[in-house]
Amino acid sequence: MDGASRDPEADKLRRRLQREHQARLEAEQIAEHGLRELYEKQLQLQLLESIADAANGAATVADGLSFTVASVCQYTGWQIGHAYLTDQVEGEARLRSAAIWHYADEQRFHEFRQVTETMEFPPGFGLPGRVLCSGTPAWIADISQTPEFCRVDAAGQAGLRAAAAFPVLAGSEVVGVLEFFANCVLEPDEKLLHLMAQIGVQMGRVVERKRAEEQLVDAFHDPLTGLPNRALFSDRLSRAVARCNRHREAAFAVLFIDLDRFKLVNDSLGHLAGDLLIIQVATRLGGCLRQTDTLARMGGDEFTILLDCIGNPDAPVRVAERLLDALEPPFLINGEQLYISASIGIAPSDLGYESAEEILRHADLAMYRAKTLGKHRFEMFDHSLHELAVGRLTLETRLRNALQNGEFVLHYQPIVCLASGELVGVEALVRWQVPEGDLVYPGEFIQVAEDTGLILPLGLWVLREACRSVARWQRELPTQPPLTVSINLSARQFAQHDLVLQVGAIINEAGILPDCVHLEITESVSMADSERTIIVLQQLHDLGVRISIDDFGTGYSSLSYLHRFRLDVLKIDRSFMIQLDQCPEGLQIVQTILSLARNLGLEVVAEGVETQRHLTILKSLGCDFGQGYYFAKPLPEPALIALLQDRPQPLGQTGTDPGAFVTPIQ
Repeated sequence: MDGASRDPEADKLRRRLQREHQARLEAEQIAEHGLRELYEKQLQLQLLESIADAANGAATVADGLSFTVASVCQYTGWQIGHAYLTDQVEGEARLRSAAIWHYADEQRFHEFRQVTETMEFPPGFGLPGRVLCSGTPAWIADISQTPEFCRVDAAGQAGLRAAAAFPVLAGSEVVGVLEFFANCVLEPDEKLLHLMAQIGVQMGRVVERKRAEEQLVDAFHDPLTGLPNRALFSDRLSRAVARCNRHREAAFAVLFIDLDRFKLVNDSLGHLAGDLLIIQVATRLGGCLRQTDTLARMGGDEFTILLDCIGNPDAPVRVAERLLDALEPPFLINGEQLYISASIGIAPSDLGYESAEEILRHADLAMYRAKTLGKHRFEMFDHSLHELAVGRLTLETRLRNALQNGEFVLHYQPIVCLASGELVGVEALVRWQVPEGDLVYPGEFIQVAEDTGLILPLGLWVLREACRSVARWQRELPTQPPLTVSINLSARQFAQHDLVLQVGAIINEAGILPDCVHLEITESVSMADSERTIIVLQQLHDLGVRISIDDFGTGYSSLSYLHRFRLDVLKIDRSFMIQLDQCPEGLQIVQTILSLARNLGLEVVAEGVETQRHLTILKSLGCDFGQGYYFAKPLPEPALIALLQDRPQPLGQTGTDPGAFVTPIQ
């Protein structure tokens, strides 16, 4: 049958069936494509949800990044994933490996990993640097055809061809970059890049949250020790005060702790050693407390403790005793043993408080009382301390004004050669001449000067004024040998790094011989940092000044260190002169000190010589020099000059009995 005879209706039906078949195929293709897209969407949503859940629950940023890298590799089928984090180098953001990787074959990718982890990427350098610079994802279809890829050789050896990277964004800041590699050439996939950008934003929120948490920790914790800081302690203390005011049985106490002589350690050994000591002290203090107590570092060498919910009123005292005991063993800092003690003030809540500031201030006042009474002890607050604090503050203000107004004067106590009767030197002693008032002695103001740092300008003035005075006397009343002057150095003065330069400059300015200046330090000062003391004393010796250990016998000198110190004189403390009159042991102690001095090649000055008997005993024991009221009280300069002009004849030329060679001055 030819075409002309074909049924038109049949052809029409056939064409319609073909169209329907084609439409059905197209519909199936559309449906299949839609299902694939839906499936892809579901996978993407699952990926985003799983990363979001993991990120929100991650303890650290590293944990979140590690999960994300592994999840993206699993989703894409790419062989390797890696994370970078940004770091600031001289003000410029740079990417460094976070050592977070995901790969199946460690041996295959080992060299590529090593190369990557040794590099850093500034903005624009390499694939990560491009992302850091632009803040947008980047894709390399074929690494082997991209010479600017700086790890191309290592990537080729690992069989890596395609690469993609995307930023981790905290707001608009690139805080990290994630990069991935595949075995085959892959053209850019815009949908995948868009997905990666979403993941980068999610991870950026993790970084932002962790930053906020760290800032919160930083705001309420001491960065050195990790302890609560002043702000957090004040908050907890305020809550304790409020709770106690509502329920009187909710008693608590505050302990204020200040380390003794910490500044000396800091100034002598440096701030790094001081920081190490603070960390060790914090550990020991914390070991004395309950988990419910709060130990805080207020700054410097000050700590506070909140003993919350104490049932026994004696509990704060027992805790303070444990704290002092815990600090007694030596601390090992940079291979050297250091000893440190503390002064502790206690303020119990039963005195009734309306604010945290008030009870903290009272604990602070009690601590100062402990420090004033000798350190390494604790004191309870009572209301009389408030009056003392007000007086102390007033005294500090008056001292500052006195320094500015030149109200300090020097008195000089003669030092006498016991063998010849000659007045050979003087000790310079500071006094405060209050305008239109009495003379104020050091015992009333030196401690405040030491605590506030005013001792440094005051001590410098004493040193300069004493050297000027002795230079003037040597010119106007020359003697052979020249008159000497002894000057006390405080702990803070001795700890100054430029002490030797200061002393040398003042001696040159005065125009006197260095050996006319005797600098006196106490045993406790010399032993605070014995190794530094050895160095400083050697430098002073090289300068030409002479060094005395003051109040010898009252401290804790180590004989081995005394042998190493460049010393010239031991000064026997006046307390042993009193014992000469009271017990035979006093005589034995003085004999022992004199024997020790002779063995070390040192001269000896006995302080506190007040009677003829003292003088006779000291002469019989062979003591070199004496100083005390038997010879003269500390004298203002005019009275000393009068004494120098009217010196008696030396012993042996007068025929007088021993001890009559210097007329006592009343």
